[in-house]
Amino acid sequence: MSTSDTISNLDAVFGRMAWLCSRREYCSAAVLEKLRQKGLDDKDAAAVLERLVRERYVDDARYARAFVRDKALLSGWGPRKISFALAAKGISREVVEEALEEVSPEDGEARMCQVLSAKWKSVSGKTLYERRTKLLRFALSRGYSYEAVLRFLDGYGKKDC
Repeated sequence: MSTSDTISNLDAVFGRMAWLCSRREYCSAAVLEKLRQKGLDDKDAAAVLERLVRERYVDDARYARAFVRDKALLSGWGPRKISFALAAKGISREVVEEALEEVSPEDGEARMCQVLSAKWKSVSGKTLYERRTKLLRFALSRGYSYEAVLRFLDGYGKKDC
């Protein structure tokens, strides 16, 4: 295979990846994985990724902001679960912290209140303690802080969510 064939092939791969990245957000790690699945070696995959980043098809900060908005406001995830998920995708801690600032604490608390109120209706237990414990475990698995969940449990029924 000649050098021009390789460049032509990389241009075709870049075109396909640019098309995919223009349709939805991808992080750098996901793009690298897709490139490796297409059979590119690490050097060529890094070159294509670098070009995608340079031409702003891939932007980890933009991806993190979209991920945070989606998971916090639509899926009802807490900040801890979101930060763990982004860290697993290879997003730096600084970028994650900036993205988490996009969701206001009031919006996050309101969404937590909605999620936990809905869950409270389906939690069964013999005692109030057992129901509260189950809801607490659920909330912690969703990534909410222990303190915020306790505030919710202590104030549940006294205020509207």
